[in-house]
Amino acid sequence: MKSKKRLIVIVGPTAVGKTALAIRLAQLLGTEIISADSRQVYRELEIGTAKPSAIELQQVKHHFINSHSINEDYDAGAYGRDALSLINTLFEKYDNLILCGGSGLYVKAVLEGFDEMPPVPAGTREQIILEYEAHGLGWLQAEVKKIDPQYFEIVDIQNPHRLIRALELHRAWNKPMHELRKQNRHEHPFSVIKVGIELEREELYTRIDTRMDAMIAAGLFEEAEKFYPMRNLNALQTVGYREIFGYLEDAYDKEEAVRLLKRNSRHYAKRQLTWFKKDLQIKWFKADQVDQIVAHLDNKN
Repeated sequence: MKSKKRLIVIVGPTAVGKTALAIRLAQLLGTEIISADSRQVYRELEIGTAKPSAIELQQVKHHFINSHSINEDYDAGAYGRDALSLINTLFEKYDNLILCGGSGLYVKAVLEGFDEMPPVPAGTREQIILEYEAHGLGWLQAEVKKIDPQYFEIVDIQNPHRLIRALELHRAWNKPMHELRKQNRHEHPFSVIKVGIELEREELYTRIDTRMDAMIAAGLFEEAEKFYPMRNLNALQTVGYREIFGYLEDAYDKEEAVRLLKRNSRHYAKRQLTWFKKDLQIKWFKADQVDQIVAHLDNKN
């Protein structure tokens, strides 16, 4: 018998309007939202992560927003286990739940799970870090693109921690990341409906640029400066902070930092779309097509 419990998954690129849609659907369905965003979990990071506003958080209960500290070692695997446990608990109260976010690995961790990564021989990571420090981020990006182009398409290429992880696993096991993640899919006692949100590229890029201008006006540079002493933490190896760290290190001026913030945010959105467009189970809509989305959900009953 098909379960009456439904997990509605809302995905899409940054700045496309996922949060507002998720809140609207949660209100219509009388339910709660589980965030699937790898940066919004960190309570210390406010401006640069584009979290739901205080008003939005009051409208509908959200989970995994401000739930962890940047000092914690928290990754997609841990999130997937935590989120799935919470989802199963919440389904005791609700027939519908909404999983919303743009972090493809976090969504995948909930829906499919990850196998444990194999151990890496001592010294492998340290050697790669030495090479990275000697040759820079461009070298690290080129190495990962060469050994695992499929992973390079979707990884945050501004995040050296993730690139180093892919490279160390490849050197240890001579296998790309997507093969090491064996994708032993979870069997869930609930149904999954996937909804993608998209915009015309020019409109999306304009929204990304406008959002970045708003973040800067709200104090993004000042926020990043506050975290500069902690810049090597994994949570800060991300678009929105790394570009400003470069400015603080006098690698370029503020105008160039703003250009890089916008460019890298657009590149990130493109990688998000590359990831999600490969999933043929996702039905795509515009964010304002609420009636059509509700009708699609009703048809899935």
